[in-house]
Amino acid sequence: MGSIEDPVDDLKVTAPKAWAAGVPAVTHALEYSLSQTSPRRTALTLLNINQAEGIDCPGCAWPEPPAGKRHLNEYCENGAKHINDEATSRRVTREFFREHSIAQLDDKSDYWLNQQGRLTEPMVKRPGATHYEPIGWDEAFALLAAGLRGLDSPDEALFYVSGRLNNEAAFLLQLFARAYGTNNLPDCSNMCHESSGSALGETLGIGKGSVSLDDIHHSDLVFVVGQNPGTNHPRMLTALEETKRNGGRVVAVNTLPEAGLMRFKNPQKARGVAGRGTEITDQFLHIRAGGDLALFQALNRMLVEADDAAPGSVLDHAFIDAHTSGFADFAEQSRKVSWDDVLAATGLPREEIDALFDRVLGARKIIVCWAMGVTQHKHGVPTIREIVNFLLARGNVGRPGAGVCPVRGHSNVQGDRTMGVWERMPQSFLDALEREFGFRPPAHHGLDAVDGIRAMHEGRAKVFLGVAGNFVRATPDSAVTEEAMRGCRLTAHVSTKLNRSHTVCGDTALILPTLGRSDRDIQGGVEQFVTVEDSMSDVHASRGKLPPASPDLLSEVAIVARLARATLGDQPALPWEEFERDYGTVRDRIARVVPGFEDFNARVAVPGGFTLPNPVNAYDFRTASGKAQFTCNDFTMPEIPAGHLLLQTLRSHDQWNTIWYAPNDRYRGIRGARRVVLVNPDDLAGLGLRDGESVDLVSVWHDGRERRAEGFRTVSYPTSRGSAAAYYPETNVLVPLDSVADISNCPTSKGVLVRLERTGAARKAAARTAAAWTAAAVGPDEGSPAWDA
Repeated sequence: MGSIEDPVDDLKVTAPKAWAAGVPAVTHALEYSLSQTSPRRTALTLLNINQAEGIDCPGCAWPEPPAGKRHLNEYCENGAKHINDEATSRRVTREFFREHSIAQLDDKSDYWLNQQGRLTEPMVKRPGATHYEPIGWDEAFALLAAGLRGLDSPDEALFYVSGRLNNEAAFLLQLFARAYGTNNLPDCSNMCHESSGSALGETLGIGKGSVSLDDIHHSDLVFVVGQNPGTNHPRMLTALEETKRNGGRVVAVNTLPEAGLMRFKNPQKARGVAGRGTEITDQFLHIRAGGDLALFQALNRMLVEADDAAPGSVLDHAFIDAHTSGFADFAEQSRKVSWDDVLAATGLPREEIDALFDRVLGARKIIVCWAMGVTQHKHGVPTIREIVNFLLARGNVGRPGAGVCPVRGHSNVQGDRTMGVWERMPQSFLDALEREFGFRPPAHHGLDAVDGIRAMHEGRAKVFLGVAGNFVRATPDSAVTEEAMRGCRLTAHVSTKLNRSHTVCGDTALILPTLGRSDRDIQGGVEQFVTVEDSMSDVHASRGKLPPASPDLLSEVAIVARLARATLGDQPALPWEEFERDYGTVRDRIARVVPGFEDFNARVAVPGGFTLPNPVNAYDFRTASGKAQFTCNDFTMPEIPAGHLLLQTLRSHDQWNTIWYAPNDRYRGIRGARRVVLVNPDDLAGLGLRDGESVDLVSVWHDGRERRAEGFRTVSYPTSRGSAAAYYPETNVLVPLDSVADISNCPTSKGVLVRLERTGAARKAAARTAAAWTAAAVGPDEGSPAWDA
C-alpha cells in the first residue's frame, strides 16, 4: 500500500456545502476503505456492520432499527471509514519500534501514527530507554501488577476507559479496580456528556435519555441543539428524514450552519441519489455561543405567561401536579426572565424566538436532542436542567414521541457507565457487587478525568492504565496533561493502533495490543461475542468476522482478567480464568448485579437484543423528591471582551474522535489543512484581520499561564458573531484544566476565551496586553474569565 507520509498543508477553501451524504459519501467511504485493506475484507466488514448477527460499529452510539428492518448497508460514511480503519491490512511490528525512537514517533502527527496500522505484540519502554522493545504477555502482566502492588495506596492508580470498550470487559475492569481497592475509574464521558448525567440524574432520576428511535420517527417537533449529526452520528439524519416523512418538524440550534441539518440526500434511496433529498431543518436558530440557556429560559417564560393568560390551555397541569415537584418556584422565576438578557445572550431577533414558540405551541410531542455544544460550557448543567423544565411544563417526558435525548458520541460510552465505570457509582451498585462477589468495595468517591490529571501532575497518582481510547489527545490542557503523564512511574495502554498516548508515557510504559471489534474472538476453542449499549439503551451483541490482526493479540476481556489475576492473586477469590474462557459467565454475573439485565444471556441471544427499562417512561422518577424536579437556574452568559472570541473545538468530517483520516472537512469546504480557525467575516474585520491570515490562538485564563496554538489560518465562515471554531485535538492545548462546567467538572471545550495574534507579532507586547486585560476583566480572585451572572 506504499509508504505513509504526512500530508503537506495546502489550504483550499470553497463555499460550505448545503447538503450532506449522497453519492459522494459512498465514494469517499469506499476510497478510504480500499486504501486500508482488500476489496474482500472491505465487503466483509460493510455487509456485517450493524447487522443483528454482525459487528457493532465502533464509531458512534446511534441505535439501529429493529432486527429485520435494517438496510443491507446499515452504516454511514464515517462508520464505513472507521470499521475499515480498524480492519486495515497494515501492521506495526517489533521491527517498526526498533527503527523509530519514542522521540521520533512523538514528532509525527496523529494521522501518521494511526496510518501505520494494527499493533501486533506487547511492547515495553524500560526506565531511561529511548525505544519500545518486545515483552511477553506474562512478563507484561507481572510488570504492571508489580507496579500496582508497589503503590502506597490503591488510590495512586487510575483506570481510564474509553467508550470503545465492550460491556463484558468494562464490567470486569471496574470489578478489578474495586477489588484492588479504588474507585478511580475516569472515562471519556467525564469529558463530553458528564453535564447530561449530572442534570438528568438530579431532575429525572436517571442520567440517560428517555426516547427510542421510534419516538424520534413519530415526534411532532425535534430540537437538535449544539450538535452536528452529519459528521458525528450521520445515521441520525436517516431518523430525522423519517420524522419529516411522518409530518414532524425539526429545529436546529447551533453556532454554525451544518450541511447535514440543511438537506440530507440518503444514498440508500432514489431521491437521495438522483433527487434533491430531504430538507431536514424547518427553522435554524443561529445562536450565539453559550446562549442555549437563555433561549430555553425565554421559551419557558413564554409558556408560563401564555398559561397565565389562558389558564390550563398551555401547560399540562395534570402531569405537573401528579408527577413533578418545584413548579411554583420555577414558574415564578420564569416570569422574571429579562428579554434584554435573552436577546443579548442568544444574538437572535425576537421575531425568530416568537416563530419558534408558535412551533412549540403547535406540537403535542416534543423531543430535545443535544450534544457537546451544550454540555461543554461552564453552564452546561443549568442549560440541560432548563431543557428538562421546558419538556416537563407540557408533559413531554415519559410518553411516546417525547422526551430527552442526549446523543452520545462513542459506541459504548453509555454501556460502560451502566457496567459501573464511574468514579461515583451509587452505594446500591457497590452493595450488589459485595453480595455477588464477597468483598467490600471502597465507598469513597474516586477521581474523574480532570481530577485524575491533577493528581498525576501533583504526584498523587503514579500508575495510569488506559483501556481503549487516546487519553493524552482527548483531554484538555495538552501541555499539563503531557507533563502529568510523563511524571508517572508506569503508564499502560490497551490499544488496537498506535496513537499519541504511546509516545507521551511514564518512566516505564506498556503497550498492550488487543483485538478490535471486527476481529473474531475465540476462547478455549469457542467463538465469543461481546455486547454494547447504544444511546437509547438498546443492548445487543457484536461478533467479529475477520481473522485477528496478529496471533499474539488478546481480547480486552482476557487482558483485564489476566491482569487482575496477576495483581490480586486469590484475594479476593474471583473466577478470572472462568471469565476469560467463557464471556457468558461474565454476563451471568452482570445479570445479578446490574438492574435491567436479568436473564442477560437469553435476552441478548435474540437478534437485535433488548431494551433496558427506563423508569422515566413509567413516571418513576428516582430523584430526591420522588418526582420529576423543576429547577430554578440563574441567567448567565459568556461575556466576550472587545478583541476576543469564544472558541469551540470541533471535529472535521474526515475525523473520528482524536484521529483524522485526511486533512479535509468536506462539508465545511476546507481542504488540505487542519490548522484553521473559522471566524465570522464581521468579527475578522473588527479584529483587523483578513481572510487567510496566519495567526496564533492564545487562550485567556486567570492563572497567568500562556496557552498558545501556533500557525493557524483564518477562514471567513458563517459562525455566529463573537464565536470561532477550530479542530481538536490541535486546540485542546487552549482549554485550561481548571475551566470546567459547574457541578459536572466537564471541560469547557465549547467556551474557550481566545485572542488571535498575527503569527510573528511581538510576543512581549502581546503578553503585556494580555496581563493588563486579565487584571482588568477577570480580577485576582475570580475563578473563571469574565462570566456575567
